[in-house]
Amino acid sequence: MILPGAWLGVVGGGQLGRMFTIRAREMGYHVAVLDPQPASPAGAVADRQIEAAYDDPAALAELARQCAAVTVEFENVPAHALDLLAERVPVRPAAAAVAITQHRLSEKEFIRAHGFATAEFVPLRGSGDVEPAFAAIGAPALLKTSRLGYDGKGQTPVDTLADAVAAFDRFGRVECLLERRLTLELELSVVLARGADGEIRAFPPGENCHRRGILDTTLVPARVPDALAREAEAAAAGVARALDYVGVLGVELFVADRGRIFVNEIAPRPHNSGHFTLDACITDQFEQQVRALAGLPLGDPGLLTPVCMVNVLGDLWSCGPPHWDAALALPGVKLHLYGKTTPRPGRKMGHLNCIAPAPDEALALARRAHAALTSAHPEDD
Repeated sequence: MILPGAWLGVVGGGQLGRMFTIRAREMGYHVAVLDPQPASPAGAVADRQIEAAYDDPAALAELARQCAAVTVEFENVPAHALDLLAERVPVRPAAAAVAITQHRLSEKEFIRAHGFATAEFVPLRGSGDVEPAFAAIGAPALLKTSRLGYDGKGQTPVDTLADAVAAFDRFGRVECLLERRLTLELELSVVLARGADGEIRAFPPGENCHRRGILDTTLVPARVPDALAREAEAAAAGVARALDYVGVLGVELFVADRGRIFVNEIAPRPHNSGHFTLDACITDQFEQQVRALAGLPLGDPGLLTPVCMVNVLGDLWSCGPPHWDAALALPGVKLHLYGKTTPRPGRKMGHLNCIAPAPDEALALARRAHAALTSAHPEDD
């Protein structure tokens, strides 16, 4: 057990690392961040930032010397870097679990091998694979790269064989998979924490809405039957056990084919859809990350109030700075910004958590608050 006063390390300096760092320091820990970007969002609030590549051997050795345990901020940290760290210090989650989630094909094969449903898929490793893959999957489909895909990147819709050939060429003929596009009834996610002793504490499932491949809103509690919510939680817990996972895990789920649950993707870290926990749960996902990393008892993930999280993207700056005051004038709205100085279209700059007595009211408040960011007078909307 690693008690407050010790140093914790995080590889990656983005917003997830920032929120982890803030919570860890509130709990009395010192935090060192490894990230190549000067004054990263996490580094700006940490006790120390080591500016180096994620796989720099000297930097990894320095991080291990300073810290009692290390976690990751995003899934594309080189797995061999985590293996190097693990020779000197506990690393949670382990490199083996992170490596599976870094590769879409390996991830889906792992999910299938452990008895969980996914959309049908076929691997593509060369141009000769495209035609038989399309014959097997048919249309509509999605062509996805095996690596470096997130927020809608690294995937494209496919409706014809010509589409598939063109997309495979456009992706540089790297290893891909062709996946049947489900007719979605709902998108859900479950964020959970699993301790080194195997204890699992899951947050309530979130009901997600995406725009242009990027998460827009997460509504909690999800407007689904209790039995479906329990099934979603059970699937996420099963994935965590199969990975022998320690830390906070996000599991994205599809509901399709008349209420059937499919596992879509696994995130070996706190998840964007779990940001609602910062204002609406007894213990938030970043405190759970600290607890799991330090070997402390996991906290109570209970929901205190209905809430809707809405992302704030860089697009909102196109006509000048957002009207924070207009959004915050609405009762129940909480603002979280990530310390990023350069807004770009599609870039996550922050989020709003919107609290209300009922889920539908929370969703309506989130829509109104988001609209208020580009309007000085939201009451006129």
